[in-house]
Amino acid sequence: MTGDEERLRRWRMVLGGGAADGTGRALTGTDAAMDGVLGALYGGAAGEADRQGRRDRSAGLGGSAPSVARWLGDIRTYFPSSVVQVMQRDAIDRLGLSALLMEPEMLEAVEADVHLVGTLLSLNKAMSETTKETARAVVRKVVDDLEKRLATRTRATLTGALDRSARVSRPRHRDIDWDRTIRANLKNYLPEYRTVVPERLVGYGRASQAVKKEVVLCIDQSGSMAASVVYASVFGAVLASMRSIATRLVVFDTAVVDLTDQLDDPVDVLFGTQLGGGTDINRALAYCQSQITRPADTVVVLISDLYEGGIRDEMLKRVAAMKAAGVQFVTLLALSDEGAPAYDREHAAALAALGAPAFACTPDLFPEVMAAALEKRPIPVPDPV
Repeated sequence: MTGDEERLRRWRMVLGGGAADGTGRALTGTDAAMDGVLGALYGGAAGEADRQGRRDRSAGLGGSAPSVARWLGDIRTYFPSSVVQVMQRDAIDRLGLSALLMEPEMLEAVEADVHLVGTLLSLNKAMSETTKETARAVVRKVVDDLEKRLATRTRATLTGALDRSARVSRPRHRDIDWDRTIRANLKNYLPEYRTVVPERLVGYGRASQAVKKEVVLCIDQSGSMAASVVYASVFGAVLASMRSIATRLVVFDTAVVDLTDQLDDPVDVLFGTQLGGGTDINRALAYCQSQITRPADTVVVLISDLYEGGIRDEMLKRVAAMKAAGVQFVTLLALSDEGAPAYDREHAAALAALGAPAFACTPDLFPEVMAAALEKRPIPVPDPV
């Protein structure tokens, strides 16, 4: 195939055919099959339905689970997993396929990812027991994959932070914290020798198996926070597996639910959430505040887009009171790979003024954020994009 022919082929695939594509190129074989699965989602009636804001299931894929299941199989044949996940999300959004996800044969055909888990959790209460069993298997696969990716690094990072937070005054040479030792002895600087005489050494301790720190994850379970709920549940389970950290996980909308006793299984945590509904951050923080017994050794992580349906001033007073008592308070607008969501900028600015900057955090950055909070170092806030 010549270069010109290849360019025409690619343009034909992009433009989708029809009288207006201008290429005059016919597709055959695999190209025609790929064009068919793309057209079922993005072309013709599907595109028109989306432009008019309708959720027409019959637009391109038909209304039955078998036809959609075949389409899901086709896209896995022709496209890589990352593209399949995007197309699945588009099919759910553009063609209103959420209802079909409550059929077991559909769930067995989908490519599982975090976004699909969020959709399944939002449908949880409407599922039959048979479908719920299949849904749990799908969610379990995603959660297990996330734990494999995130757990080892998280434990290593936080174990190091706990070791370093246990300062000792007579450290062994390899345990000397040279930065803190120099700062502690600057008064002993000898200009003629251009050196500092270290009268007092500051060292890293070694964390024992006793509980050193307490972490409270306070998670907004409104519909827009679905991906964050998934990641936070996985991280909560990882933190709970560390003996030196006592972890509490609280989810909220206008009510508050403590899921700490389910942290040994993040799938149970996820199916204990109820995505959607209103938001009362003040009530959630009031509950978290009531559970704190060692404020100087406690980190509270609020994961929310900060759209408050409760009492704003009371919410801010609670944050200020916790910080005054010695609590390390972290606000995450999102805990996902999706970037910053829509959020209440006024509330974010008010929290920043209290010394609790609000920012979106990726799963890869979260261990570093937690390590800084445990060590009472400045939080590594990413630069805004």
